[in-house]
Amino acid sequence: MYQTHKTYITAVMKMSGLVSENPLLLYLLEHLDIDLNVSDKTVEQLCRENEVDIQVFLIMANLYNGFVPGDRETDSVTHIPTIIKFLKNSHNFYKNDKYPEIKGYIGKLHEQNHSRDIQLIERFFDDYFEEVLEHFSYEDEAAFPYFASVGTGNPNPGRFSVNNYKDHHTDIESKLGDLRNLLLKHIRLNDPLNIRRKILLSLFELEFDLSIHSKIEELILSPLVARMEKGRAQ
Repeated sequence: MYQTHKTYITAVMKMSGLVSENPLLLYLLEHLDIDLNVSDKTVEQLCRENEVDIQVFLIMANLYNGFVPGDRETDSVTHIPTIIKFLKNSHNFYKNDKYPEIKGYIGKLHEQNHSRDIQLIERFFDDYFEEVLEHFSYEDEAAFPYFASVGTGNPNPGRFSVNNYKDHHTDIESKLGDLRNLLLKHIRLNDPLNIRRKILLSLFELEFDLSIHSKIEELILSPLVARMEKGRAQ
């Protein structure tokens, strides 16, 4: 299903072929509220029909395909709403879909294993999930509304700035790697292999999507807001 070669995506390419090459692009479409029935439409057609900024979409899509944008690409981005939509929808996906899925798999592991190791895994994941929820709450309630207001030219009053956001930003995907490595390298469990396979695949996919999420915040959103703040101050 997953191919090692990934295409550099352009506006004239058909989305159906791109998804067939890299199914993880389905997450991008979902995070932007784009119907997964893409028919024979090109990237440009889908963006126009869904009011998604095509420049931002192409940078995001190519991140999913393994291409990190250069300063020339990111410095020309001006559209905040598409970025905020992606980030907020991805938060909802993580909170309501992916994390409960993984927690459910861990619960099934516990049904088959009553060792101290599986209890440690459960506690590790629960503590991690609490940290993630706090992180998402801060972004949804404080950072994103401010960024959206900067994009409209009417920033909310107060002392919040993109520097506050950078100081608060944490690397939430690295701990997923710790959990994955525990299951792959250290903990022996007497459970059906299919449960561990499902949880490991879910962890790999979530870790990958979170890495895209972080790159979009660090490489696109933060520099864009910083430029707008600087322009307003002059």
